Amino acid sequence: MGRYFTGDIEGKFWFAVQSSDCADRFGVQGYQPEVLKYWFSEEDLEGVEQEIANIETKLGDKLKVIDDFFASRDSYNDEMLLEIGISKQDLSEYADLGMGKKIRDCIIENGQCEFEAEC
Repeated sequence: MGRYFTGDIEGKFWFAVQSSDCADRFGVQGYQPEVLKYWFSEEDLEGVEQEIANIETKLGDKLKVIDDFFASRDSYNDEMLLEIGISKQDLSEYADLGMGKKIRDCIIENGQCEFEAEC
């Protein structure tokens, strides 16, 4: 069981790490009937890129550590993260970074990005 986002971009939220409204941090607030709905336009691209840069700066050298960690495995546990010095907050930032990059790439490719996120 998991929560997904679908539309111009698609994916699955990281279980127990990533909130359904994580796309809010990239400058557009989701609205919630039964799902959060997002619509990003080219006007939002600068804000999305700025938040991506903020996350990358916040993660600093940990970004490469996390990239390398997940390049060689599909699953993890808290112990493994502790061994490489990655906190749950770092992992949450990393998951949101992935969302931000999907949003950015979609805007660049399509001129907009619209999707729904399960709550």
